[in-house]
Amino acid sequence: MTVDAPSATSGTGPFSRFEFLVAGRYLRARRKERFVSVIAVLTLLGVMLGVATLIVVMSVMNGFRTELLGKILGINGHFVVQTVEEGFDDYLDAANRLERVDGVLYAVPFVEGQALASGEAESTGVAVRGISAASIDKLALLRDAAMLGGWDQWDAGQGVAIGARLAERLGVSIGDPVTIVNPNGTLTPFGKTPAIRSYPVNVIFNLGMPEFDSFYIYMPMQPAQSYFKLFEDRLKPGVAMPGVMATDAEIDAAYERVYRATGVEVFVAEPDRIAGMRERLQAALDRPFAIADWQQRNATFFSALQVERVVMFVILSLIILVAAFNIIASLVMLVKDKGPDIAILRTMGATRGAILRIFAMTGFAIGLSGTLLGLVLGLAAAANAEPLRAALSSLLDVPIFPPELFLLNELPSRIDPAEVTTVVLLSLGLTFLATLYPAWRAARLDPVEALSR
Repeated sequence: MTVDAPSATSGTGPFSRFEFLVAGRYLRARRKERFVSVIAVLTLLGVMLGVATLIVVMSVMNGFRTELLGKILGINGHFVVQTVEEGFDDYLDAANRLERVDGVLYAVPFVEGQALASGEAESTGVAVRGISAASIDKLALLRDAAMLGGWDQWDAGQGVAIGARLAERLGVSIGDPVTIVNPNGTLTPFGKTPAIRSYPVNVIFNLGMPEFDSFYIYMPMQPAQSYFKLFEDRLKPGVAMPGVMATDAEIDAAYERVYRATGVEVFVAEPDRIAGMRERLQAALDRPFAIADWQQRNATFFSALQVERVVMFVILSLIILVAAFNIIASLVMLVKDKGPDIAILRTMGATRGAILRIFAMTGFAIGLSGTLLGLVLGLAAAANAEPLRAALSSLLDVPIFPPELFLLNELPSRIDPAEVTTVVLLSLGLTFLATLYPAWRAARLDPVEALSR
């Protein structure tokens, strides 16, 4: 009675325990195979760093976009409505009409102009915006940003609110005067004379965005309208025009001052879904208006952000691609070194498919391990981006992501599960594809030729 020798395929099938055991054995290098093992470790580190870097960079860029979008649109409206005719004196009625449109949160009338602001230290160009106390209550981001002073009695006061960085630059604090110069002042026979007025600082705010904190001055609505000459004295209905001999009191009694606004900012519930909203806003008004949405007004800025995100994703994906080529190199060397072993397995009955799967699993194990380690490292770093930035900046004594350049006081980070999934699948896909050629070469190896070497 004879007993058949056990073969490599007896009682086995695709992805059997036998194939996993052999693949695992090839991952544990012997002393004479240390060079191959070092390449495998470096490849694993390359995949790990590539995945982690992609997750961190994409999360930080998502955070930048979210923070900038939230703060820019928290102060500036999602739509700006301006009249195409001369004078916008029915702005309160227009704001009420707009607020009744479905999907609109609130509408804020405003006055805006450019001016030169002077303090004790220096002078600088600023944007002066007039806004009412009722509108400030609607703008929670601005209302809650007051760090010195307060918005109480805002409409009744004659003071201004300025950003913290602007106050530092001008050298002023609460109660100090700020001189505002507007070149389009009073018209005289000799031309226009600049409008120069001083206002006390009642509020110093910090929005966390240097662009706003160093450039904007807020004034009560009516003083801003008076300063920028946005008004018209009209004869009261039913009142005869005063004669040439009328006194100043009679003239003042016959006329009424009608104030105008620069425009109305409209805030909607879903700023990312503004399709069709423009038509609904226009339909709510009683005459044609020019309506611009936030995507039009910030198109260049946010388009640049989107292009940057795509370019960074492609460039950083090359790290994973390079690591995938290292997998090819390490597996090719492993196949060459294990040629006799492959020949023995083939003579014992192992099929070409089994050899292909063994080496594919060996290479994919490196990619899978690197991807999982990179996923953990990337999520940990992205979740603690600001503490890591602060620690690194303190350690190197170099400002990293200075707010003057990046418009934010902190390094934001927002992890997007969809993007993380894309990064992980990209890494696994590239590393799997990298294993196919070396595994195919191993499966094609001739046992006779391998044993004769």
